[in-house]
Amino acid sequence: MAVVRPFRALRYDPAVAGPLESLVAPPYDVIGAQEREALLARSPYNVVHLTLPESEEDAAKELADWRERGVLVEEQEPAFWWLAQEYVGPDGVERRREGFVAALQAEPYANRVVLPHERTHAGPKEGRLRLLQATRTQLEPLFFLWDGTIEIDGLGDPELQSGGDSLWRLDAEFGDALAEEIRDSQLLIADGHHRYETTLEAGEPWLLAVIVPTGQEGLTIFPTHRVAESAGAASGTPIDPPGGDLPGPVIYRKGGYELLDGNGLDPELVEQATPTGLTYTPRREEAVAAVDRGEAEAAFLLRPTRIEDVWEVARRGDVMPQKSTFFYPKLTSGLLMLPLD
Repeated sequence: MAVVRPFRALRYDPAVAGPLESLVAPPYDVIGAQEREALLARSPYNVVHLTLPESEEDAAKELADWRERGVLVEEQEPAFWWLAQEYVGPDGVERRREGFVAALQAEPYANRVVLPHERTHAGPKEGRLRLLQATRTQLEPLFFLWDGTIEIDGLGDPELQSGGDSLWRLDAEFGDALAEEIRDSQLLIADGHHRYETTLEAGEPWLLAVIVPTGQEGLTIFPTHRVAESAGAASGTPIDPPGGDLPGPVIYRKGGYELLDGNGLDPELVEQATPTGLTYTPRREEAVAAVDRGEAEAAFLLRPTRIEDVWEVARRGDVMPQKSTFFYPKLTSGLLMLPLD
């Protein structure tokens, strides 16, 4: 069963730390070197000082110092929270995605309570393990999907707000009812596979979860296109330049488009072609432009993976290639944290 509980959130005190907008950041794994420097310069208390520190020891010292000086304060009472994210997707459409924020009990994959859908690599987990052990805090939320529907009305003004993110503390009775509804369900990791496995390896029982019901219009998956230095064994049937909706996975080589041969989900077909030197972009025009500039041999243009296909892969115990799904937007780091001690 999926066990969730209310938690005593560790959160910024804007009276001491400054405006929340200067303190939050994207998840650690999507921040490049330049963006990291800009975030570090934005505030001496930006969460990137903790999530992407010079060393794990530095992060632990900063965290202890911030707590001592009241930059970060721990809630007196445990609570569940509700998160709403207003955003404009890569397609230019405005949407709202909502989810339930809780402490989630970490379960081994073998228990089939929490399901992965993407492969992980050892390297990223090693650094996250050292950081977790040094800080004794879940610094960033993990993103889970629940195959259900929740409707909440009359929340009033949010208690926390930054950019498109709004957070409400839930009434205890309502939060407990949500926890009971989720209890007999499976949860799918949408984003945070490496951190989930790090939590298991560390033997920690709890992690910070945002559980998003799939029965809402605001939940979207966008494609991640591949740019390849070498197209490998990729072969296809020549087609006219595609419009907005791709007819299938498409290879673009300078001068022409081809419909990729084979059967399967788009990311799986690309993987079967064994391209090398891959980089990734959510924007089709960027992938095509890289080929036109001579920086790559081919671009693989993909359709969005359907949410029902992700569930099907996960429920049969399989995993997909990395970056098979692009759940947009990413969760914001720095709104709430979960102390483990």
